[in-house]
Amino acid sequence: MPRALWTGTISFGLVNVPVRMYSATQEHDLHFHYVHEPDASRIGYEKICKAEGKPVPDDEIVKAFEWEEGEWVYMSDEDFAAAQVEGHRTIDITDFVAYDEIDPIFFEKTYYLGPQDGAERVYSLLERALKDSGLAGIATFVLRDRQHLGCLRVRDGVITLERMYFADEVRPSDDVKPADAKVDDRELEMATELIERFTSSWEPERYADTYRDTLCEIIKQKRKGKKVRVEQPAEAEEPADLMEALRASLEAAKKQRDAKPRKRAATRKNGSSRKRARSRSRG
Repeated sequence: MPRALWTGTISFGLVNVPVRMYSATQEHDLHFHYVHEPDASRIGYEKICKAEGKPVPDDEIVKAFEWEEGEWVYMSDEDFAAAQVEGHRTIDITDFVAYDEIDPIFFEKTYYLGPQDGAERVYSLLERALKDSGLAGIATFVLRDRQHLGCLRVRDGVITLERMYFADEVRPSDDVKPADAKVDDRELEMATELIERFTSSWEPERYADTYRDTLCEIIKQKRKGKKVRVEQPAEAEEPADLMEALRASLEAAKKQRDAKPRKRAATRKNGSSRKRARSRSRG
């Protein structure tokens, strides 16, 4: 059983559901350290006063907000405590909305919410009601001294809490959006067809972190004292003829698609041959 990150209640109307919060995801990042190569000692870091150029003890370090350049407002623990909003142990549902209406850009991190001891019945009631309605609950909650926006939904019989960004935390895309460009109808038709050739069902198991796997293999080789060769990647070139590039992509996708049934057919044929061979051997 994973360790609970937070305990509190889900509140909607006059109903309270005691829950525990667990992280729903785990990252498999490789962690590296800076070390002094000659003696393999780790590199340490000191807190240095940039004005005096010497280490500063922890009791002389305070948090401060730079109001204007060079003007600091010093903050104490009591100041942060005074900013605490009510209900810091409550996930307060304020609205129910269609989940499909929420732009995924707002989602930050996912948590599982499990029932506290003795709260299984009221938890199951909320889980069933959310599932039957097809809606998601929008709520606010406090985690690690900060208020968050959240989305409650059901996944595999468990209530999940999607930690979300507030609207003013999502940057507008106006500065990134390209200028209007003329799109040829035939090019658009071929691009759409290419997308259709690659369309499939969402199967998360098909995807893996190949960079991490390769890096792990390199670490193993280096540990054995072997030299690692660096393959220079080919530089991607802008196609001189967009239409020709689309046409070539469609042909490649078609060959790839046509090869799959033949492979399955060959597998079935080989399997039948093996069955006949086993039957003859038993006979």
